[in-house]
Amino acid sequence: MNIYPYNTLSFSLQIPKLSLHLIHNIQESPKSTLLPTMAAKNTIFSILFGLVLLGVARLNVINALSSNYYDQTCPQAESAITSVVKKAMLNDRTVPAALLRMHFHDCFIRGCDASVLLNSTGKNKAEKDGPPNISLHAFYVIDNAKKAVEAVCPKTVSCADILALAARDAVTLSGGPTWDVPKGRKDGRISKATETRQLPAPTFNISQLQQSFSRRGLSMKDLVALSGGHTLGFAHCSSFQNRIHNFASKQSVDPTLKSSFAASLKRVCPAQNTVKNAGANLDSTPTTFDNRYYKLLLQGKSIFSSDQSLVTMASTNAMVSKFASSRQEFEKAFVKSMIKMSSISGGGQEVRLDCRVVN
Repeated sequence: MNIYPYNTLSFSLQIPKLSLHLIHNIQESPKSTLLPTMAAKNTIFSILFGLVLLGVARLNVINALSSNYYDQTCPQAESAITSVVKKAMLNDRTVPAALLRMHFHDCFIRGCDASVLLNSTGKNKAEKDGPPNISLHAFYVIDNAKKAVEAVCPKTVSCADILALAARDAVTLSGGPTWDVPKGRKDGRISKATETRQLPAPTFNISQLQQSFSRRGLSMKDLVALSGGHTLGFAHCSSFQNRIHNFASKQSVDPTLKSSFAASLKRVCPAQNTVKNAGANLDSTPTTFDNRYYKLLLQGKSIFSSDQSLVTMASTNAMVSKFASSRQEFEKAFVKSMIKMSSISGGGQEVRLDCRVVN
């Protein structure tokens, strides 16, 4: 339930009409009456314009996300979702990384509107079937969470909110921080595989990453903090082949990689690799949410080019060092950036009954 009263909306919508009425009276008053001075007119116009802006601002607040959005309509939602995520983790330790990545990939395309969950149809190839998303998995967890929530609060909680809450639970249940997730997202009806080209690639340099994040209103600190999500998970050989084979015309291996670490990656991922799911963990504790990722990054043991790029700029390198030395500072920044990213506005219009198809 939104914390702001509904009558705020009616008040806001009346302001423009009131403004026009008063302005009309000023302009149409008979010459025989005492007309306001120009200064008085300007003052009135300023006040009325300010009221109009206030009305717009209040409308935006009403449409904003709220941490207590379901307090009245579905207070059981969060516990139901947490229970499903916890159960899935007992059966598959890769679930947390999958849910966190899924949420990230959702928010970076069309905002956080659960478009990544939609299935392709005969006429349309959806986001989940775009090249960067082929390796996404654990969609069944969101399906199960949706069923659990529908059982207690039918047609109330959006798939987009369920995904945001599941991503938070994935972090918390892996030993990371918890936070109040702002809620009230609506589910989108459009999902296009071609738009997944907009996702930041593991081969990106710092300039490309900065551009990708800034387009979505995210800062360089957000970039460094959210990259810490790589403390969970696994990377397939194809996502870092560029660093260990034919890196440059005169260098086979990326020189920024520690030689012993590069050698271990080459053993797992030879040039003519034929093992379908071969790859490497993103850090040495892939199922625990900690700051080990940053420590390894400073040691030349990062997996992706995009990870390594974080130490190529003085400002981002300083942040990497800060997070490597203080897990508390990392977690504080990560929570702030996650809330910011998960609040990227989407074009959602509905609460889906099935997260895989539009209503």
